[in-house]
Amino acid sequence: MRCPFCGNIDTQVKDSRPAEDHVSIRRRRFCPACGGRFTTYERVQLRDLVVIKSSGKREDFDRDKLERSIRISMQKRPIDPERIDQMISGIVRRLESMGETDIGSKQIGEIVMEALARIDTVAYVRFASVYKNFQAADDFDKFVAELRPDTPPES
Repeated sequence: MRCPFCGNIDTQVKDSRPAEDHVSIRRRRFCPACGGRFTTYERVQLRDLVVIKSSGKREDFDRDKLERSIRISMQKRPIDPERIDQMISGIVRRLESMGETDIGSKQIGEIVMEALARIDTVAYVRFASVYKNFQAADDFDKFVAELRPDTPPES
């Protein structure tokens, strides 16, 4: 593993243990060249996934990008960070176990929305506003109206 401080490629593992999510390994590393210490995380990856964008462009699946977009939608929500990590790991496992290496971005978005809807409605609406490219307040109104059960008209 390359040292992030000096670029030395010969670093040493000083400590390994399961990470808090029990899905990855946390490793404390030491660089003998500069004395720097840093942490890395190692995860199981079943297969290399490729995301097919709506434009047709192909790019490697990036778990960190998925995590950033989910965490943005969950900002300032009363959700335990460990639960968010579990949800993200579950989404990635689901994508990897689909049997396909090429996955459409729309399919990923739908899976994320499904997971968010089960955890937090506000985060679900936030994510949907970006995913579905809301342009005006009416877009929010229509979307939220679909979430509500039928209510009798006010008189």
